[in-house]
Amino acid sequence: MGLVKTDEEIALLRENNQLVSRTLAEVAKHIAPGVTGLKLDKIAEQFIRDHGAVPGFLGYNGFPNTLCISINDVVIHGVPSAYELRDGDIVSVDCGTRMKGYVGDSAYTFAVGSVSESVMRLLRATKESLKLGVAQAVEGKRVGDISSAVQRYVESLGYSVVREMVGHGIGTRIHEKPDVPNFGRCGSGKKLIKGMTICVEPMINMGKRDIVQEKDGWTIRTKDRKASAHFEYAVAVGKEQPDVLTTFEYVEEVLKQKGNMI
Repeated sequence: MGLVKTDEEIALLRENNQLVSRTLAEVAKHIAPGVTGLKLDKIAEQFIRDHGAVPGFLGYNGFPNTLCISINDVVIHGVPSAYELRDGDIVSVDCGTRMKGYVGDSAYTFAVGSVSESVMRLLRATKESLKLGVAQAVEGKRVGDISSAVQRYVESLGYSVVREMVGHGIGTRIHEKPDVPNFGRCGSGKKLIKGMTICVEPMINMGKRDIVQEKDGWTIRTKDRKASAHFEYAVAVGKEQPDVLTTFEYVEEVLKQKGNMI
């Protein structure tokens, strides 16, 4: 598949990513102290299947679950477990779908109960860096413009950017070209063309940028065991402005009702 998608392909990607957005909102309803990642995973899988799709992550390169559940110092690719969420935890929920030959992929980091103000600042900064990065997804810009926008913002606040894990293209497969790092120089990297579809996903650490992989072959943690946050949008590069295929509106309506907005 080419990097540039047709309007029909983008419509199918939008349909998938809207379903991912709604799935994250369904999961958000159940995030609370005492809930396990395995329960959230089951809720997500059922919701996805009930809406005519299949989980995009389940079985992908051998991944055993529907969701990546990454808690506190886990950056990404956390495997759902029987661990019960605790008051003060943060949990990144990364979700994918597959429907009509295309995929969806988005992530949101949730606060569980009452979270420290310092960690909440990390979540807000990571979410804001996503918006700043996505704003660069217009024709004529380059991947490095997205990367630089994310990096400059979060590093100005004293946070660090994970280097080994990056955003990516999206289409019939979850991970396509080009890579979309969260660090880089303005004006560098692949030129953006209208119709390219990418996932921008800042992974930002409270401490140092170094990461380690657990023995399960999936879980990526911060080496210093400090908190990490992760937000992700799927985006089609636009002529004058980005076409965001994902939305956090469904999630944030749930969080507003719960009184737990970031």
